[in-house]
Amino acid sequence: MAHPADPDQDLDWSMRPPGGLLDWPTASGIGQKLAGRGPQLTKIERARVVEDFAEQVGEAERHVMEFTGLTHTGYRARSWVMNRGEWIDANLRGFQRVLEPLASGALQRHGINPGALRRKVLAAQVGSLMGYVSRKVLGQYDLFLPPDDDGLIYFVGPNVVEVEQRFRFPKRDFRMWLCLHEVTHRIQFGAVPWLKGFLSTQIDEYLSQIEIDPKRMLEALRKAVEEVRQRGARGVDLLPLLMTPGQREIFDRMQGLMSLLEGHASYVMEQLGTIHVKEADRMARGLQQRRRSSRVERSFQKVIGFDRKISQYDTGQRFVAAVVARVGMEGLNRVWESGANLPTAAEVARPEDWLARVGPGGSGG
Repeated sequence: MAHPADPDQDLDWSMRPPGGLLDWPTASGIGQKLAGRGPQLTKIERARVVEDFAEQVGEAERHVMEFTGLTHTGYRARSWVMNRGEWIDANLRGFQRVLEPLASGALQRHGINPGALRRKVLAAQVGSLMGYVSRKVLGQYDLFLPPDDDGLIYFVGPNVVEVEQRFRFPKRDFRMWLCLHEVTHRIQFGAVPWLKGFLSTQIDEYLSQIEIDPKRMLEALRKAVEEVRQRGARGVDLLPLLMTPGQREIFDRMQGLMSLLEGHASYVMEQLGTIHVKEADRMARGLQQRRRSSRVERSFQKVIGFDRKISQYDTGQRFVAAVVARVGMEGLNRVWESGANLPTAAEVARPEDWLARVGPGGSGG
């Protein structure tokens, strides 16, 4: 499954310099081992998957722009059908390109130089996470690609075929359904130029507030334990409890934004799916069933935050549907005008609060 962009873009981590925030080759190796290969496709099957996505992302892009009223002037959407290992390495390269300089700057400010052992441990954690997620992901718009790859959308071929076979979905319709969701993400960022910079700034600010002082870290942990004792473990999100106040504020903004992005894409996919995709309702039910897993796997999903991402789809989609019902798509599109217009996590849960602040007749920030 070849890369449609730069054929010289290597996947060989041995060709890259060692060091940095974590041991990237080790992360890649562990991820590859845990990922497995998934269904094996014949050459004809691979060619058909590649051909379908190449054709359908362009069609989906036209549908999404017409429906949302959002347009962009960058490269048109293009597909890259990859295997699980290629998906892992593509994402690790993105993490390295974006997070390495930000994290290195934060560590330097605190006078910390990660040793080889710490880089190996972090690599094992990241590699394990990537190996697990690579078995789940179907499509992805990679926000932090180099400019020449703008508009590139990933589809993990073995996972797509595995779902089609398991639920007996009509192949071209299921692939169009996936395209509608991922192309919406591409259009969100292509039509809103400030959004990518806003995300990068939030990540940088979050990392700059990493707490290094062991005494303060223990105090945060003590407070988190006390919070759990008072409220019980159910319904308590431990991650924010271990953050500094500044990090909690950034986390809240990011939760609101990610819920908006995922919910908007899910809403667009659902609405357009009723027109352009056969059996779209059954596909939605099938993927919900796929996300339901064993008790052990659900516990792991909670630890890595996978359950949080799933809930973002549902909460965000309800927000978008409620706003569109009240003020139409044009009213919803006020959300893309500036960072001040983005909903907080609380506003995503209560769309009427966002409408009162930003919507027609609201104060707008």
